[in-house]
Amino acid sequence: MPISRNSIARAAFAFVLLAAVAGAQTLAPEVQAKVQAKAKQLSSWSTDPVIVEAVKAHNANPPADYRDMTQAKWTSLSVLDPSVRAFSKNALGQHLKAKQDPQITECFVSGADGTKVAFLAKTTYWSHKDKDKHKVPMSGKVYIGPAQLDDSTGLMEVQIGLPVLDGARPIGSIVIGLGVSKL
Repeated sequence: MPISRNSIARAAFAFVLLAAVAGAQTLAPEVQAKVQAKAKQLSSWSTDPVIVEAVKAHNANPPADYRDMTQAKWTSLSVLDPSVRAFSKNALGQHLKAKQDPQITECFVSGADGTKVAFLAKTTYWSHKDKDKHKVPMSGKVYIGPAQLDDSTGLMEVQIGLPVLDGARPIGSIVIGLGVSKL
């Protein structure tokens, strides 16, 4: 008996759906409470003067070396590439490293355009402009994502997106990954 294209399509859709469900997990209520508490604790980063000033400078004059950066170029760069390392070695990258605690598995700061200002380690994406983790903070709200395996860290984590605020106006975003096993 031949297999129809419709059967193959249904099987493929079911596989994709199962993979998506397996990739994002619902957190137990006690872990959700810990994530909420951590988000509240981290909220002061939204107005941290070092973060705000770095984002303002980026928004006013994005680095010329990165104006033609594309996702394809970003993906092709090694974590050791000087243009990648510059984001973890700049003043804001060093400031983030000093603020890191054992629960934080990743952290990156993006300007209003979604491109990177600084990070702890290379991110999967050059720009997060079209991602909720950036769009929600740019509306002035906090984003808390599902628990999922992160491509850049290889760890099960929950990402918190915070707005970078110039007064009450969102000018960028901070995304902080929390290791689920560390909560």
